[in-house]
Amino acid sequence: MSDYGKQIRLNRIIRANKKTLVVAFDHPVIFGLMPGTVNPHEQIRIFADNGADAVLMNLGMLRIAGEGLLNERAPAVIIRLDWTTAWTAVASGAALRSELLVRPEEALRYGADAVMTYLFVGTGDNEFEAREIKRNAEVARECERLGIPLIVETLARGKNLANPTSPEWIKLHTRIALELGADVLKTDYTGDAETMRDVIQTCPAPILVLGGVQKPEREVMDIVKGAVAAGAAGLTFGRNVFQSSDVVATLRKLRAALDELPN
Repeated sequence: MSDYGKQIRLNRIIRANKKTLVVAFDHPVIFGLMPGTVNPHEQIRIFADNGADAVLMNLGMLRIAGEGLLNERAPAVIIRLDWTTAWTAVASGAALRSELLVRPEEALRYGADAVMTYLFVGTGDNEFEAREIKRNAEVARECERLGIPLIVETLARGKNLANPTSPEWIKLHTRIALELGADVLKTDYTGDAETMRDVIQTCPAPILVLGGVQKPEREVMDIVKGAVAAGAAGLTFGRNVFQSSDVVATLRKLRAALDELPN
């Protein structure tokens, strides 16, 4: 029997004839209060009103600011299930840990269309990476039972990595996540359309390219054009949206660029 639960929910995020724009707004659970997150209710309303196909957030924020999603243009909701020290501990050599904060069933009950987890490789910590594999596999099995899509954010991060965005690293961790049961991958841009196309063509699941730290507008648009030319299903941009000087203008520019570029 076809898994129509997953298919129907995933169709709200990934469409065959449209590139997807996801706004990532899940950062504060790791980094605390950040520029652009001071008024979350208003920011989420802006995302919903200006071309976002989905918003990624933590469950607590959905409970606080979910009213911003209750309109005729409401984007899909993606709930971040986990928390990690990987962003803060790799450079310092501190212990690496990732923990589930929410079960997929809880996210589904609060209206999530999909859930997202991290998967880190290249850290040099074999025990940590073994726990990453086990945690993602367990979440994937639960998502299958519930019929909710799993998006895995796959990344190579570690103080000894020469080039964490190399095609070889991205091919490695996206394939691992796919083998564990991911329905969609969120990952780094390699830096150019040709090598990104090679990554995407070898991955039989949709890939959403992330934006990373805030960048100059020209660099952001280079990523957009390169990712779409390479065949990415769309973008997951956070700081390059909510920390921009004009969030509405940025969203509209991204939406227009995605809609103008060939699918």
